[in-house]
Amino acid sequence: MSRGFVKEDDQEEIPIVPPRADLPEGVTNYVTQIGMDELLKEKQSLIDEKENLKVTTESDRRIAVNHINAKLQLLQNRINTAKIIDIDQQPKDEVRFGARLTLKIGNNPKLQHYQIVGVDEANIAKGKISFISPLAKVLISKKVGEKAALKIGKEERVFEIVDIA
Repeated sequence: MSRGFVKEDDQEEIPIVPPRADLPEGVTNYVTQIGMDELLKEKQSLIDEKENLKVTTESDRRIAVNHINAKLQLLQNRINTAKIIDIDQQPKDEVRFGARLTLKIGNNPKLQHYQIVGVDEANIAKGKISFISPLAKVLISKKVGEKAALKIGKEERVFEIVDIA
């Protein structure tokens, strides 16, 4: 049947679900145990939301369920591809996935604290940077006292590793 003969009210709204944090094709989805726990908690939250929907019409219910199912599908893919890295087994003398870093940035006397984590757990406001971020890439394998430079726009910023935990 031609779409011209379908009533507008019968049209199902296609849910638009924003993509999850970028993970380039072929890159392993590394996560910390905390990151995996957060993913599983998010999944349970979506399941609970779907079970407790408060909508007035069947159409609204289908739209809401479709939206939640689309989010669950993206999330389940991340969970299925996650590789948990035991940060306690990582070397303590060099920057690796899961490391908590204290950095001196340029001439700024104030020290900054970051942890290198998976893409889904990255949150700069909490000092968590993704292992695929440019900053993490230049810091990986460095040791205390070493410096790494990162070109930011026209400026080159130097990061000195003060401590690794």
